[in-house]
This record gives sequence, structure tokens and C-alpha cells, in this order.
Amino acid sequence: MTTLETRLRFLQEVAIFQEIEHNDFLPELAKSLEEVVFPANHTIFTKGDEGQLLYILVSGKVKVHLDDFTLAYLEPGSYFGEMALFESRTRSASATAIEESKCLILNGQQVYQAIKQSPDIAINIIQLLAQRIRKFNRLFGASEELFYLKLKKSA
Repeated sequence: MTTLETRLRFLQEVAIFQEIEHNDFLPELAKSLEEVVFPANHTIFTKGDEGQLLYILVSGKVKVHLDDFTLAYLEPGSYFGEMALFESRTRSASATAIEESKCLILNGQQVYQAIKQSPDIAINIIQLLAQRIRKFNRLFGASEELFYLKLKKSA
């Protein structure tokens, strides 16, 4: 189990909690977070599952994927699972621990309470989601261009 002080220092380095002016709530949040360790090759969640949790990767490595297609490899300090939480929809992808991975888990109520106490968290989440969308647009845009090139060559 991670000490409260270690958790707090770690949370202050996580992108969604950085540059928060009123971070008085972080010590309370750090106390209330559940800590879970997933063994290597463990499926944390599967596409289509109901999503009510946000995960912050403390240690290890996690793969976000659609079946065999890898969308991202996540390193410590990354968070995942927020899309289903904010949309109140099912998971859009699966997440699997590649190696033993420790995560701090926030439920929806904790996330919304944190945003109420410090709206800058929402801005940080929006900025990080925009970066992810831009990355996937480049990835899938390149894939689309390659598809059309192959299609032209075969015609």
C-alpha cells in the first residue's frame, strides 16, 4: 500500500491535477482513492463494459486496444477510462495490463466532486482529450491515406 504522502506527491504530478490553484482537496482525494494491482496480462476492462471508474496508472504498463489493434501504451502517470465515465456509455476500447500494474481508482462521484472543487481539472481533462483526438486523427488519417494509395495501386 502506498503511503498518503507518496500518493499525494504522485497525484500532483498527474497531468489532470497539475497547475491547480486550489488543490486543498487533493489530500482528501488521495486518502479516499482505492488502490488496485492488476497482474500481467489481466484485462482491466473490455470494450462494451459499463464504465464508472477512472484509472490512474501508478506503476506498470497498460495497453488500450480494440481487439488486436493497439491504440496506446500507457506509462505511469497516465489515466484512462474517463470517456465512458463522462459519457455514461459503455467502454469504447479495452485495457489490459501488459505487466503487473498498480492503479489508483476514482469513481464518478469522486471525479465530479474534484471538478466542482477545482474546475481547472475539467480544463486539463479537455486539453488531454483533445490531444488524444488529434493523435488518433493523425493515426487514422494516415491509415486512410495508405488505404486509398493501396486501392489506387490495385485498380
